[in-house]
Amino acid sequence: MRRERTPIVIAGKSHFTEAEYLEFENNSIEKHEFYEGKIFSMNEDEYRKVEDPEAAYHKRFMTEKEYLAFEDASEQKHEYFQGEVFAMAGAGDQHNEIFSNLFILIGSLLKGKPCRPYGSDKRLKIPQNSLYTYPDISIYCKTNSPFDSSAKVSQDPTVIIEILSESTKDYDRGRKFKLYREIPTLKEYILVDSDLIGVENFRLNTVNHWELEEYKSIDQNLLIASLNIAIPLREIYENTNLI
Repeated sequence: MRRERTPIVIAGKSHFTEAEYLEFENNSIEKHEFYEGKIFSMNEDEYRKVEDPEAAYHKRFMTEKEYLAFEDASEQKHEYFQGEVFAMAGAGDQHNEIFSNLFILIGSLLKGKPCRPYGSDKRLKIPQNSLYTYPDISIYCKTNSPFDSSAKVSQDPTVIIEILSESTKDYDRGRKFKLYREIPTLKEYILVDSDLIGVENFRLNTVNHWELEEYKSIDQNLLIASLNIAIPLREIYENTNLI
């Protein structure tokens, strides 16, 4: 369990300019921090307790076989890790706009290449640590064997993309990335922020170390080096309220 601050919402608004923050702060009797467009109280009472995704099944531990049977009968997606089942958070409109943009762009750029993108219905298994999960976008490359459209579980993505939300960003950046790093075929792990313009690309270098490349300008192009494609951030964030 960890503590996490909740940003302040004023009249339904949670993102502010620096000028708006300074005006608010000058009229406030309390102190606040300002970071990436959000205002946070410095009062410790405003912290909330946060856990990794909460177990969603009445039984404390399940076998993989029990999980797969449970999941196939469920209308909601769940992760499975070390015997426990966790409900996955739903997605908002902004998340869905970013997903649609990325999925269409990547699919178009990969036409004629031995790689395909899949959405969050594609279940991923990591045998090295027992995790079953559903990345927002996973890209698989096959050079010697055909794609198996009947497979219920896949294990060898080249690229994984997660679209960050307030409730999932710490998990996606932390524990989940640690688990993803055990995938032998994974070359790039990309995090796309849905609350502000920002993309983080963790790329495996030639000496098997993960390097971070950040994109913070709407005029930049996201390079996915393992696929030899580049995507303008302006097109990733099209039809969102961020541009």
